Amino acid sequence: MGRGVAPPAAHAGPAQQGSVRLMADASTGSEKPDQYEQTAEFAGRTALVTGGSRGIGRSTCRMLAEHGARVAINYARNEEAAKAALAMVEETGTEGMIVQADVSSEADVNRMAAEVRARLGPVDLLVNNAGIAKNQPHSELAFADWKRMFEVNVDGVFLATWAVKDEMIERGFGRIVNVASLAGIILKKDMIHYATTKAAVISLTRHCAEAFAPHNVRVNCVAPGLTDTDLAGSGNPGMIDRLIASTPMGRIAQPGEMASVIRFLLSEDSSFVTGQTVTACGGRS
Repeated sequence: MGRGVAPPAAHAGPAQQGSVRLMADASTGSEKPDQYEQTAEFAGRTALVTGGSRGIGRSTCRMLAEHGARVAINYARNEEAAKAALAMVEETGTEGMIVQADVSSEADVNRMAAEVRARLGPVDLLVNNAGIAKNQPHSELAFADWKRMFEVNVDGVFLATWAVKDEMIERGFGRIVNVASLAGIILKKDMIHYATTKAAVISLTRHCAEAFAPHNVRVNCVAPGLTDTDLAGSGNPGMIDRLIASTPMGRIAQPGEMASVIRFLLSEDSSFVTGQTVTACGGRS
């Protein structure tokens, strides 16, 4: 790290122990331990992951726990999936919690932030991962579909960020990563509403980064390509095969690979990076 003001120490919290990091096997999709050193990179920090019970969010929760953070796992409806993610977090020896909230509801999000603050401390690391997706030809796209997509994918990012940003600014430390999509950068057939929301998230990232930068609050974005989650599985199988065929690396990504990009953007390895969108798409962009 270059010359300048060092980041402030994390607020007090229970001692954290690192653990062997799990990554997905790209060939099988199964999780297996990699031979990484144990780490306490995020020890003493509190992380909140929206949409943390499945897919990229679940892998991100595990990654954060393995690197020492206290982890709050947000979910909308599937409490059992959230409890399973929490068990995975607690296996690492770190503290975690689950918190139900509809990220499109201001009241829910503010309550969520208050519950996390009371249990784990103010949020240092925010991952705005919650989102919905749907393939829908323009001829079938109604305003209600458009509105709901924006409520979750854009309003949700705004509301969660606004629920924690003032405390981050006051403390002089904060790291925010928004999960967008390659669809926000390149053309995606039959996904007008989804792709537009993800482009909005990328723009929101840049403008928040500029506004918060003087306060040592960094805001970045990851734009995943096709990733092995239940959202991808809800698409047309033929379409998924075509996307894989058009990916230079010739395969679908695993959620753990996206979690690794998120880790970089949250960590001091990216200490001079803000307002950026990292595409992780196997070469498709």
